[in-house]
Amino acid sequence: MMELLGNLALGFAAATTLEMLTVCFVGVLLGTFVGVLPGIGPLAAVAMLLPVSFHLPPEAALILLAGVYYGAEYGGSTASILLNVPGTPSASVTALDGFPMAQKGRAGVALVLTAIASFVGGIVGVIVMALLSPALAGFALQFGPAEYFAVMVLGLVAATVVGGRGIVRGLAMVCLGLLLGTIGVDVNSGATRFTGGIPDLRDGIGLVVVAMGLFGVSEVIASIRGNTLQKASQPFNFRSLMPKRDDWSRVPGPALRGSAVGSFFGTLPGAGQTVASFVGYAVEKRISRNSDQFGHGAVEGVVVPEAANNAAAQTAFIPTLTLGIPGSTTMALMLGALMIHGITPGPRLIADHPSLFWGLVASFVIGNLMLLVLNIPLVGLWARILRVPHAMLYPSVAVLICLGVYSLRLNLFDVWLTLGFGLLGYAMRLWRFEPAPLLIGFVLGPMIEEYFRRAMLLSRGDPMVFIERPGSATLLGIALALLVLAGLKPRRLLQRLLRTD
Repeated sequence: MMELLGNLALGFAAATTLEMLTVCFVGVLLGTFVGVLPGIGPLAAVAMLLPVSFHLPPEAALILLAGVYYGAEYGGSTASILLNVPGTPSASVTALDGFPMAQKGRAGVALVLTAIASFVGGIVGVIVMALLSPALAGFALQFGPAEYFAVMVLGLVAATVVGGRGIVRGLAMVCLGLLLGTIGVDVNSGATRFTGGIPDLRDGIGLVVVAMGLFGVSEVIASIRGNTLQKASQPFNFRSLMPKRDDWSRVPGPALRGSAVGSFFGTLPGAGQTVASFVGYAVEKRISRNSDQFGHGAVEGVVVPEAANNAAAQTAFIPTLTLGIPGSTTMALMLGALMIHGITPGPRLIADHPSLFWGLVASFVIGNLMLLVLNIPLVGLWARILRVPHAMLYPSVAVLICLGVYSLRLNLFDVWLTLGFGLLGYAMRLWRFEPAPLLIGFVLGPMIEEYFRRAMLLSRGDPMVFIERPGSATLLGIALALLVLAGLKPRRLLQRLLRTD
């Protein structure tokens, strides 16, 4: 304990200099702004700031890029709550209940709760990183392809219970997402699959394209058709923005459970905030006494994904720094920034560069406090967006979506593809299919295929490897138990298939 306190003292001494505080503030401010703007995301922001970081000391460069990264997770929920347009992929889970709250005139309450949940998740993630970094890194290092496959299967099963329209509809959307995820070049054979001869599909369909289309463009279409509730003229004051006593009572448990889920999945390379948000949402929906309210503006449905994705954003640095294994493209940019400064990530980083590691941990605490102070006063400003007439608001949103998607690859085809997914999302809305299971199936599909092939290759084609390894067997058992709890029994499944509603 004394060693830990000494390390934290070293970290705060390094992170509380004027230069580091300024860099941290600039990072989280830019991150929040990037998160609010739909379609851009932390990856593009970190990539644009990477050249700037070359002119900073290593500690300042990492603090700046990290601030943008987890700051975007704070801001990503704003557009998803107010406009049903996720600022980041993980914020699409927040939209499931955040946007219905906004439609009921509780946009300010939802924004306050997300700021608090994000702060709790971020602080829990920092605590986990400080206390359990070596142990969790060693645990993640023991994961082989079979365990990763089992984790992805658990994520797919959880996705089927995210939607509030029934298990069969959720399974159908997951399968459609899996099919969409196979489009592009096969990473093992190099063969081009399901592109229809379109060169722009060789690299597959971008996650931002799918998320912006299903959530953002479909909402614009629905608003034009008059299917959204008109709350634009509602007045806002400080009292209306504050959650009620009942709201506060429903925050602590979900926030801590979401933080725990996010802390676990953040340490697993390849899982990340999106998977953590979906799994946390699904678990909370199963155990909550208010499960019938999920999808209709449940407080827990806003708190859990925000706590999960911010905890995962912090703990994602554990495998990145201690193992040198980036869990995402953004983390790979972080590794690149370190290596350009002559620092090699890996098991020796904490011992060789204690000021950098513990300074980064301390900056997370400072940055999360800054974000809380920044976001709470801005709630009223964000909520006033709803006072803009929809005839002016939604065309602007459509333009921002198209600009955000186009800026990723400078490809006009992605814009048309986004509009196509918008039409699909609107059709799904008419037929009462949830887009969230489709999105998680799309995210996990390529990864589950990759890890399945690796596991089968290492076991020489023996499928018993998934049962013989304790980790994968446990995770698959949890997935099976979740299916049983969800009511997937032969008789019930047949009844659901024959149901016409």
